[in-house]
Amino acid sequence: MAPPSNVPKPGRTLLALFAIMVVLACVAVLQGRTTPKLGLDLAGGTTVTLTAKTESGKNPPSSQMNQAVKIMTQRVNGLGVSDAEVAKQGSNNIVVNVPGEGQGRVVSLIGTTAKLQFRQAFAIADGKPTTGAPAPQTPTPTPTGKKDGKASPSPSASASASPSGSPSATPRGRALSQALTAPTPTPSGSATPSGTPSGTPTGVPSGIPQQPQQPQQDYSGIDDKNVIKQFEALNCYTGDRRAPGSNDPNRKWVAACDQKEENGQVTKYILGPVRVLGENVDGANAMPPDSQQGQASWSVSLKFDGKGGRQFGEVTTEAYRAYQQNPSSPQAQIAIVLDGQVVSAPSINRGAINGGTASIDGPPDSFNRQYATDLANVLKYGALPLEFTQSSIDEVSSTLGADQLEGGLIAGGIGLGLVVLYCMLYYRGLGLVAVSSLAVASAITYVSVVILGEGMGFRLSLPHIIGLIVSIGITADSFIVYFERLRDELRAGRKLRSSVENAWKRARRTILVADAVTFLAALVLYFLAVGGVRGFAFAMGLTTLIDVVVVFFFTKPMVALLSRTDFFGRGHPLSGLDAKRLRRSAQNSAASKAARTTSQEV
Repeated sequence: MAPPSNVPKPGRTLLALFAIMVVLACVAVLQGRTTPKLGLDLAGGTTVTLTAKTESGKNPPSSQMNQAVKIMTQRVNGLGVSDAEVAKQGSNNIVVNVPGEGQGRVVSLIGTTAKLQFRQAFAIADGKPTTGAPAPQTPTPTPTGKKDGKASPSPSASASASPSGSPSATPRGRALSQALTAPTPTPSGSATPSGTPSGTPTGVPSGIPQQPQQPQQDYSGIDDKNVIKQFEALNCYTGDRRAPGSNDPNRKWVAACDQKEENGQVTKYILGPVRVLGENVDGANAMPPDSQQGQASWSVSLKFDGKGGRQFGEVTTEAYRAYQQNPSSPQAQIAIVLDGQVVSAPSINRGAINGGTASIDGPPDSFNRQYATDLANVLKYGALPLEFTQSSIDEVSSTLGADQLEGGLIAGGIGLGLVVLYCMLYYRGLGLVAVSSLAVASAITYVSVVILGEGMGFRLSLPHIIGLIVSIGITADSFIVYFERLRDELRAGRKLRSSVENAWKRARRTILVADAVTFLAALVLYFLAVGGVRGFAFAMGLTTLIDVVVVFFFTKPMVALLSRTDFFGRGHPLSGLDAKRLRRSAQNSAASKAARTTSQEV
């Protein structure tokens, strides 16, 4: 007759647990790291003080500072950096602590204002200053072209562009959507975008030296002479490429530079009024290259809210209308301005974009995964309400944390040794199960910390270690509950193998309730606390979950397996499960209690 299907199979449960542990270990090895990442107090790091800057020079409102702290914290979490702290200091300072070396990128992203604007371009040129440039000296083949001994350029030598279907008006060729990056048929003839030097001028006799020409800019539609002067004098090859006023959304006309150079060239622009603000962006995500769609680089997908979608549709409609009239017109381009610099300025050559979505992309060498991820992260959580300057940057040493860690590990080792000693003296052979369970729990915790460190940026700090040490007592409590229920069954005169199952049914509920209370406390503490206390709560919650796994998948199956051996099954005196000794102990305890009661009555 086949055995009942509900007969426990502890061997299979143990094998399943060890298989899971092997898989976790393999994941850690494949990640390329076998040691946990350490936090600011153990590995050192970077501390940056950011000072808010206001136009009036006065201290910013407290509400704006609190909002900036919140956005910076969200950016830190979005980057997957654990144990980083963002705190307000005084009335106009924010202190950011980032653990680990080489965190300059994280610090710069946290302090990025991330003011995003969509503006229509009205003039484009190379980023070198053009103010005071000499007039072209190219001679013309006709005698009438000479005046006062100098040759005036012929009309054919001026900067004029043939129609072109490609978005060549942007040196980088970045696009807002897949429709903008797809190639379009180019009519015959050379296409020279406005604002870039034209090719070899026609009508120039051979043998006469040619000099580079200064293209004629078309400033039609621009009613601000000051911005024209600023544009002509702007040099985008020096400084931080942030033209004065380029980040001000209230300015109607601004001059701005490209954020990055490509092929040694930086482009500058005159941009019209803001048409869409970054606050109308609902979401941003980094998207990998898609060869099927002709997308060779990473991109950032944007989703607008209702208002932003309508505004974006209107400005792309105007840009497409300008493209239809003159494909090389600067007004056919929409500039994406981030913190006063042009990230991308594609030509709208496929029609208006009314779907409420757009994407930003660029050349693969600069618009890589890290750049796209960082840009999506700062755009996702909105722009900072204030501009910040880095007042100080300090490297934090790990010497103090290392000394505290050594003391904590010594204290933890002493506590663990006392727990092991108590288990061995009181439970004897059964204490080996408790010690083995602690070892398994420690191994799973270690591997989990390593995987979390590589996968989500989790860093082990002193509060985490305190939480792990405290969890030793939580784990030991679960073992003790089960062992005492088992010994109660044996004192009642039941067989060992049946006592194992009956005791488990009684202890299981108690263990789950106790761990649930601990986990809920850790969860509440994690969401309400900040800094080190939050790290302590995370470690306590993690080890509580691991405790449940170990008790269910190791401790109970191991006891069930050992109960089938002669040493434990027959109740060897050193096994800790000697039924006769347990009953005598219970009887002696009852007799002592009765004697004390009688003496009190007398």
